[in-house]
Amino acid sequence: MTYQLQGSLFDADGPEAEPALGPLDGIERTVLGGGAWIDVLPGWLSGADALFERLAGGVPWQAERREMYERVVAVPRLLAYYREDAELPDPVLAEARDALGAHYRTELGEPFATAGLCLYRDGRDSVAWHGDRIGRGDREDTMVAILSVGQARPLLLRPRGGGGPTVRRSLGHGDLLVMGGSCQRTWEHAIPKSAGAVGPRISVQFRPRGVR
Repeated sequence: MTYQLQGSLFDADGPEAEPALGPLDGIERTVLGGGAWIDVLPGWLSGADALFERLAGGVPWQAERREMYERVVAVPRLLAYYREDAELPDPVLAEARDALGAHYRTELGEPFATAGLCLYRDGRDSVAWHGDRIGRGDREDTMVAILSVGQARPLLLRPRGGGGPTVRRSLGHGDLLVMGGSCQRTWEHAIPKSAGAVGPRISVQFRPRGVR
């Protein structure tokens, strides 16, 4: 598959740069309320445009269909899932998973185990409001770490069921966002559609065992 990506002006080494992770000590936490929080670190991964090209062309992307409102519809993004102990599609993703596990060891109490990948091909692709509550995320505090490469897209967060302020973070080109505490139970997140011209983006979601 070929996707037209506009490279980041901040990826100084250019689109051929080898992907590499920076330190996590600059990450900043925002307390959302109700026991939920997010950590954000822009540009954690350098060489993000090169990683995007590798993943876009090398991952066995799947188009899925799901039942919604009594009819079957196409999922508006392409998906791939790597179970625990599966080989990830690029070595830097295994490095990212392990670095995050080490950084959050005290709070999380367990390693990140699985990786889910989403390819948003253009502004028509999206994900509706939801929380990762399949499995333990429905009843326990947990974490979901998202590494984004490709064109930046806004990730929105709001209290579950609405009725509160919406938090907006733009993610792309190697940015990291971690949702923690009660976030999956008490808040929802979404990637909205865009009416304007938007380039492709890939998000990589690292989760502990038993959380989807």
